[in-house]
Amino acid sequence: MTPVDLTLFGATGFTGGLTADYLAQHLPADARWAVAGRSADRLQAIADRVASEGGVVPEVVVADHGDQTSMQRMAAGTRVLVSTVGPYLQYGEPAVKAAAEAGIGYLDLTGEPGFVDAMWLKYHEIARSTGARLIHACGFDSVPYDLGVLDLVERLPVDVPITVKGYIRANASFSGGTYHSAVTQFSQLALAERVAAERRKHERRPEGRRVRGGGRPGRASGVRGYAVPLPTIDPQVVLRSARALEVYGPDFRYEHFAHFHTARMAIAAGLGLGAAVLGAQFGPTRRLLLKAQKAGDGPSQERRASSWFTLTLVGEGGGEHVETEVSGGDPGYDETAKMLAESAMCLAFDDVPEASGQLTTAVAMGRPLIDRLIAAGITFRAR
Repeated sequence: MTPVDLTLFGATGFTGGLTADYLAQHLPADARWAVAGRSADRLQAIADRVASEGGVVPEVVVADHGDQTSMQRMAAGTRVLVSTVGPYLQYGEPAVKAAAEAGIGYLDLTGEPGFVDAMWLKYHEIARSTGARLIHACGFDSVPYDLGVLDLVERLPVDVPITVKGYIRANASFSGGTYHSAVTQFSQLALAERVAAERRKHERRPEGRRVRGGGRPGRASGVRGYAVPLPTIDPQVVLRSARALEVYGPDFRYEHFAHFHTARMAIAAGLGLGAAVLGAQFGPTRRLLLKAQKAGDGPSQERRASSWFTLTLVGEGGGEHVETEVSGGDPGYDETAKMLAESAMCLAFDDVPEASGQLTTAVAMGRPLIDRLIAAGITFRAR
């Protein structure tokens, strides 16, 4: 049987459902796709809803992350596998394994550095041998940053040292699943660092080029207000793209910040993040943090409609100063579903670079994905 163009694994979850709705309304009319998960009844309900709304109706595939045979069967039946099954540290590996072994495209929404590094150690070489493309962080983590920086450096002179500073502001709320993923990630920082160190031992660095990160709290440079370094996966993704692509120049530096209008707001945010990280290290306080929000809950459509994000990227290179602003609506869900769905369609249908292994969005899709996102309403504005 001919594989479908793409399969959405985890379609019955909150973000998975938003992604399914987007795909149903934006896929080419002749596309074949599937929704996958554990419950045939719930998946069929999605297909029935799509049919009633005039979208491209998906096929239904029953697959369970705990059943290797079902995962292999799902991967064999599609060209691109999209996973929204998280927290990825707990549930994500079977889909990566199945995709790597099947030699297909794979995308997810993880913002968990430990998971990404562990998957690189286990499956990067397998994916290179099978031709699979494993692309993590295809939502708000880390598409705006990765593709925004690519857009910026392409407007700077070639073969010169480049410095880029990224400042993110957002007004949004987060679902229970995202909240639980964050707490889990905070609780495993030591493990994540050990995995990252192991990856650094095995991963080749570019020869004759230097790629660095960094950043200190204080007044922002190039924008008004104050900046606090963000220890998220996003700068890691940007730096991996820079190591892989020579357009980033012989000496590239990226600094990544949360952006606040006042020093008081910056200090309060830093203290709040520190308290959450500390609380996640101990069982009793971690359980209290997890009870604060139920997994599976998500913000209402009204709350999402009032949410937004703005990323300002400030670049210097070859004596030139350029800026790129990437902005959109609700970053956690509506725009994340859009970014993931457009990434999946880009990988399935567009003329993208030849590559295999674990890749970033900039390396795997680059300009074709930027063009898709602009057409879909995400703003990339040169300043």
